[in-house]
Amino acid sequence: MTGRPRRVGLVLAVAVAAVLAIAFAAADRWSRVTARDNADLAAQGAARTNQGLLISELQKFRLLPLVLAQFPDVATVLATSRPEAIADLNRQLELLAERTDAAVIYLIGRDGVTRAASNWRLPTSFVGQNYGFRPYFRGAMRDGASELFALGTVSGRPGLYLARRIDQGGAPLGTIVVKVEFDRLERAWGANGGIGLVTDPHGVILVTSRPEWRFQTTAPLSRQALDDAVRTLQFGPSPPARAPLSLSGKEASVSDGRRADTYVAATVPAPLDGGRLTAMVALAPYLEESRRLALLWALAILLVTGATVAVLLRQWDRQRLLLQSRAALSLEVERQTAELRDTNARLRIESQEREEATSKYVAAREDLARANRLGTLGQITAGVAHEINQPVAAIRTFAENSTKLITRGRPEEAEVNLGRIIALTERIASITSELRSFTRRKTPVPVQATLGSIVDGALLLLGAKASSQIAIAVGDDDRERILVGDRVRLEQVLINLLRNALDAVGRRSGAIDLSAHAEGDRMIISIADRGPGIDPAIRERLFTPFETAKSGGLGLGLAIARDIAREFDGDLWLQGGDGPGATFVVSLRIAR
Repeated sequence: MTGRPRRVGLVLAVAVAAVLAIAFAAADRWSRVTARDNADLAAQGAARTNQGLLISELQKFRLLPLVLAQFPDVATVLATSRPEAIADLNRQLELLAERTDAAVIYLIGRDGVTRAASNWRLPTSFVGQNYGFRPYFRGAMRDGASELFALGTVSGRPGLYLARRIDQGGAPLGTIVVKVEFDRLERAWGANGGIGLVTDPHGVILVTSRPEWRFQTTAPLSRQALDDAVRTLQFGPSPPARAPLSLSGKEASVSDGRRADTYVAATVPAPLDGGRLTAMVALAPYLEESRRLALLWALAILLVTGATVAVLLRQWDRQRLLLQSRAALSLEVERQTAELRDTNARLRIESQEREEATSKYVAAREDLARANRLGTLGQITAGVAHEINQPVAAIRTFAENSTKLITRGRPEEAEVNLGRIIALTERIASITSELRSFTRRKTPVPVQATLGSIVDGALLLLGAKASSQIAIAVGDDDRERILVGDRVRLEQVLINLLRNALDAVGRRSGAIDLSAHAEGDRMIISIADRGPGIDPAIRERLFTPFETAKSGGLGLGLAIARDIAREFDGDLWLQGGDGPGATFVVSLRIAR
């Protein structure tokens, strides 16, 4: 027996270890996939953002050469080369470049020599420079417009050259060129994190947030492309070198000579001729975040698994102990069989006696409550008799008067008296009905009874004289509240408390306050008298049966009242009581 739990425990430990290994492997795979997906989304968002910034930047400048081609001063300078016209155009181009943030604006004659430029004041002025060998000049003279991203031969600064041919009378006079530099755009890309770059159709990096990569290539150039770049000085006197970047689809790797960092790339079309815009996001931060989340999940699984294993081991240990106990008990079964039979017989007898005692206790408790009601009725008999004698005397008087009125031929007045007699008989009937209900022995069943009906029934049994000493403070809404409990038994609670209050105050008028208000699903009823208060000697035993401070009292009223309140999920307690006066509070549950 002892070997089996050990084998089961060993198997369970191996299974748990296998589950944990699988969980950690799955968590690692999940973290890698999640990190790559999140990085891919971030790269796509960065690519769209960078694309929008580049489009916005270029849209502003591409209209400028078209507008400048219509300037009369431009054609005048190209046609006449008058010094005063060139000076005026230099100032105009300088002001226009300053206002549009263009790097430089200059005018080239058809011989390739610059006639006017916005940088005419600077040592690096383009005026007088020959750009006839530049592809953007030749392309514009041939096709009417041309664009080229290249390194400036004079300024040594890279930029996009936007060229537009100037015609007059159907003959070409020269070209107007706007150079756009992207320093501010590249800084904006770098501030967003990650790496942004724009490549031409040959894979040469033109615009990038990594300035050291500019005019480097993402792929080897063909011999023809290298020869063209060196001949036109598009990327400077040296051929483009290979960037420390490996880019294949969405996979990218950047090397610094010691280690390579992995990136996730997203590529979209660039608003340049055949260009592509790529945004790269480092994978490491997303992988670290995903692994941290996966580790938290793995730890949670580990905790749950550990707790489950602990519970299972504890159950197995209990089972082992139980088996040992059963084995020990089985050895004693034959010896103790007779004794157990006798014990079972005695237990059955005791159980039957206990059930009978419980039934007797319930019956005795109901009899005691009924006896308390009968005792209470004995105390209020005089008041009830007075309540009945007054209507009976009035009935006799009204009957005699009605006889005389009929004799005298006054039937209308006699009819009024008969109506009063009917009302008085109804009052007598309500008093006697309340007495019968209050004295009837029955099994209490919770029924719908409003607070107002319970209070009115208690006051009716106490009589008008006693009721005149009680000030009622119950709102109309609270009177209509339906309470959980048997109406007669709840009336008994109020009658017991009110009788005690009446005994405490004697015959003083208005010496008892009965108030009620709802608190949530509870109705709180307070009965406060202005008597001498509760004797401290019996305060602790106030709700103990047969404990009383009244001469001739049984000491059952408060005990029975609290039992009834608790029977219907309520309670009764003393509030204050040091004198003068005492306040008893009843809490009853509201049905709805």
